[in-house]
This record gives sequence, structure tokens and C-alpha cells, in this order.
Amino acid sequence: MASSSVRLLNIARAAQAAQAARWSFATVSNDFKVNRISGSLGAEIRGLDVRRLDDAQMKQLHQAWLEHKVIFFRDQPLQPKEFLEFSAHFGKPAPYPFVQGIEGHSEIIEVLKREDEKNNFGGIWHSDTVYLQEPPKGTILIARELPPYGGDTLFANQVAAYAALSPGLKTILEQLTAVHTSAKADTSKTREDRVKGSGVSQEELVSYHPAVRTHPDTGEKSLYVNVAHTDRFDGWTAEESAPLLQYLHRHQVRPEFTCRFHWDVGSIALWDNRSVLHNPINDYHGFRRSMHRITLAGDKPK
Repeated sequence: MASSSVRLLNIARAAQAAQAARWSFATVSNDFKVNRISGSLGAEIRGLDVRRLDDAQMKQLHQAWLEHKVIFFRDQPLQPKEFLEFSAHFGKPAPYPFVQGIEGHSEIIEVLKREDEKNNFGGIWHSDTVYLQEPPKGTILIARELPPYGGDTLFANQVAAYAALSPGLKTILEQLTAVHTSAKADTSKTREDRVKGSGVSQEELVSYHPAVRTHPDTGEKSLYVNVAHTDRFDGWTAEESAPLLQYLHRHQVRPEFTCRFHWDVGSIALWDNRSVLHNPINDYHGFRRSMHRITLAGDKPK
């Protein structure tokens, strides 16, 4: 009986130690917690006011972002200027090609679904603007106005998706270049890339990027195709590319590669556009949902 009690006590202590290691980062000025929300990706940062970050905290936040690929903050009532200042810790804010910024802040766009709309903004699995020659390295979203229910966002880890492929398919994909186009947005109903009346040019943008890209900071390999913007493989016809792309699009969003985030007003999500897909769920017809978004300038995928 005594040995059984000791064993249970040791198990409990081990579990507590593991949780403490998983949740806490010690910082110079104060402690904050990193609460992992799924087995594949995603962590919620607790105990920070992002308007007041020191260098040590920023270093640890950047490491948490690279490790978990998408990090979340709650209760951050940032004004647009403060939102821009926070985003600049992670990279250079870049204008979005098809939507004008909000008044006074060209780098911030509104991600809006109105009460009378059926299609939501970017409502399909995708990586932001991969049809650019230098797609953004990251995206930051803050919730301004939310429906009474619904409107969650899904995220999918493309490092995990690549790792789960067979060695043979990995070898084939590493030799392929994917062709991405902004024109696919109309067929995939991605309002993100076809907002009309914005005063911004709507000409088609096309890019050629590796189907498997290597992360410049971590060295990890990830799938770099998505159903919203990838048209075909270079040197292949769209018809020839379709079977393989269809398989990859199903595979890359398998449940075990994903996490789901429920928004509150003042919540922030920061995801790594180089290794993560996202999909805002369109399940709140008749209600308004307004977010502010900043994209961070990236480089040419390799």
C-alpha cells in the first residue's frame, strides 16, 4: 500500500513538473505563461500586456512563435497605432495588395463580414497571398467586433503535414515548383482577394514557389501549396496537377495537424505564414464580424 502511494505521488509530481515546464517562461521583468492548446500547433500567451514588452520578453515570444507556429493573446485593447507598434516587433508591416488600409494606417486592413453577406473574408484554407513574389512571413489579426457565436479560426501545421508524407512522395514534391495565382480567388470564393470598389488594381498576380519550402529561421521543411491559390505544378498542366493537388489539400488539413481558436474582442492571433494554413469558419450568417489585420513582409521562398 505504501509503495503504491509513493508511486502515485511521484506520478503527480512528474505531471506537475511537466505542466510547469510546458507553460512558463521566466523573463527579466515578470513571468508569462505559454499554454499549448493542441498537439500539433498553437499556444496561448498569458500574463502579458503587449504594449509593454522588454527585450527579453520579445526574444522569448519570438521563440514561442517559431516553436508553436501560431500564438494567441487575449484582453489586448490596442489602438491602431499600438497594434502597428506591436506587429513591428516581429517584422516589417507591409501593405496588402488588393484592399486599402484603414484611415490613417495603410498597413492595417479591415477583415469584415457584414450582416447581409454570405461569403466571409478569406473563407477557405489558405496561406496569405502566396501569389506574391515575396509572400508575407506572418499575419497578425486582432478582433474588434464579433458575432454572438461562431467565427472561430482553424490553423494547420504544414511542417507536420510534410513530415507525415511517404519518403517517395517527399522526393517527388521536393523537385516540384507550384504555380500560384490570385485569379483562383474567384472560383474558391475567397473574398479576401476580390474585394471590389477598393480603388486598388485587380490584375492577376502569379508566382512560382517550391512545393516544399524550407523555413529560413528553423530549417524545417513544410508543404507550400493551398487550395485557394495553387493552380498547378510548373511544367504540368492543370489537369495533370489536379489529382496530386487534391490529395495534398485533403492531407494537409487532417485534424491531427490543426488547432482551433475561439475569439473574444481584444484577442490577437499571430501566425507563421511560411508554415501554417488558416481557415476562418463561416458559421455566423446575419451577424457582423470585424477584425484588423497586419501582414509582415517576407522573402522569396526557398
